[in-house]
Amino acid sequence: MPVKAPPPAASSESAPGGTTVTKKDLVNRIAERTGETKVVTKTIIQMFLDEIVVELGRGNRLEFRDFGVFEVKTRRARRAQNPRTLEKVEVPPKQVVKFKVGRVMREKVPGARTRPARGDEAAD
Repeated sequence: MPVKAPPPAASSESAPGGTTVTKKDLVNRIAERTGETKVVTKTIIQMFLDEIVVELGRGNRLEFRDFGVFEVKTRRARRAQNPRTLEKVEVPPKQVVKFKVGRVMREKVPGARTRPARGDEAAD
């Protein structure tokens, strides 16, 4: 079945960050473009998202060419300060999900790039 071209991007001039697009919005658009039912489309999208979570939970790196890379990084332990009491507290190391922007997204989203969090090593 042929896939229709995506609709033109909606103008986000009303809000500095654009508008919020929900999974339901994406399901509706994809179902319309593919001719598939919304139920099937939603199931496929949810399965895809679930698989991303499972793979990240296993510590695996997910690479989607030209889109970007998801990976789990370990944030090192650090010493922080409680802003209310000014008490020093030890923050243990923890796992965080990082996303590195791919070529297509970098070209289409102005200013899109990966910025490493302070104290983390640079995302390559």
